[in-house]
This record gives sequence, structure tokens and C-alpha cells, in this order.
Amino acid sequence: MKFNLRARVVAEFLGTAFLVAAVVGSGIMAERLAEGNIALALLANTIATGSALVALILTFGPISGAHMNPAVSFAMGLRRLMPWPEVVAYIAAQFPGGVVGTLLAHLMFAQPIFSLSHHQRAGWPQLLSEFVATFGLLSVIWGCSRTKSAVATPIAVGAYIIAAYWFTASTSFANPAVTLARSITDTFTGIRPIDVLPFIATQVAGAITATRLFEWLLPSEVSGVQSGASGAPVEARG
Repeated sequence: MKFNLRARVVAEFLGTAFLVAAVVGSGIMAERLAEGNIALALLANTIATGSALVALILTFGPISGAHMNPAVSFAMGLRRLMPWPEVVAYIAAQFPGGVVGTLLAHLMFAQPIFSLSHHQRAGWPQLLSEFVATFGLLSVIWGCSRTKSAVATPIAVGAYIIAAYWFTASTSFANPAVTLARSITDTFTGIRPIDVLPFIATQVAGAITATRLFEWLLPSEVSGVQSGASGAPVEARG
């Protein structure tokens, strides 16, 4: 079934909002319950995020491809699996969707609705981590894009993000919209506003590098399918 652009944009907004609400909300809950045990708090935050990703990709994948990530949408444009005007529309929905997700998490946990983060995430190890995290995420998406299973990619993406939380120094943001949204929460998952642009720049670089590599590794990939971050391919339009 084909969905019009308006429906797909709404799906991207909702999906990104729920994703960020899961990240920020579980971080608040984890920090409250872990009683200072950062490893336990991170584990709880990780499981909630990975689980939410799988559920949201399965939910919104059939509608929009469930990108929920400007880096993914941009990569789709690079491979000509989406026309650029639609890429712009997706990204224009993802960023405000992420912000709404943070505000919603704050409201649910009786936090100040808006609070700039003081959580420092600077330095080359953090930036390298974001390059690696986003490169790996796009590699998983492109590598799984040829599978015929409707659940393979959602599970692979969720599993990868769970792992990347632990093997990257940055805890794997790997998403420009999520990065920006996490700058307005001074809680466990926050990032200082000053650190946002370097994170986003390295995320985009990682996405471009992975996309160009997989153009060479999988040159015969069917160009008429837009699989996004989901295991439910959506027919490309335009």
C-alpha cells in the first residue's frame, strides 16, 4: 500500500518523538532507581532504547520506512532511493519530533519542561565514537536491506544500538535529531548544546562513508526499494 507524503511525514514525526521519549524517559527512570549505579542505569536505558527501536520500526516501517533519523533519510537521498524534496520533508519532521519527545518525557516525570544539558560530551574519542556508531548503523541498514524478512532489519538495528551503547565512548547517539533533542534535557541522557554540532557533523560523515562503501559492496541492490531503518520495504516514490 502506498502512503502519501503527508502520512509518511506524520509517521516520521511520531516515530522520532516516541524514540526520544523512550531514550530520555528511560534515562530519567533509570537514574532514579539505580541509586548512583551508573552501569545499571545505562543498562536499563540501553534495553529500553533498543526495545523501543524494534517496536517503532515495526510500527512505522510499513508507512514511512521508519527512518526516525536524519542521517538515514539523507543516506536514502544519496542512493537515490528517495527524491530530495521528500528527504527534506522527512528531516523537517524528525527534528521537531525529537524535541517533542524530550518535552513529553519531562512532563511524564515532572521535570522542568525545558532544561539545557550540562553533560559534557566533547573530545576526539567522543567524536570518533559517533562516527563509528553511525557508520555501523548505516552498515547494518544497508547490509540487511536485501533480506526478505520483515523483522530482520528492525531486530538487527535494535541489537546494534544496544551493543553500540556499550562499545562506543559516546553511548551511540548516531542520530542528529536525537542529539539535538537530548541537548534540552539536563538529565542522564543529556548533551551540552555546544557539543551538538560536532556530534552531528561526525554522524553525517559516518552515514556518508557507510553509504558510499555499500554502494561498492552491494552494487546490485535494487534501486526501487526504500527500506529505511525498517524491515518492511516501502516502494520509493518519484
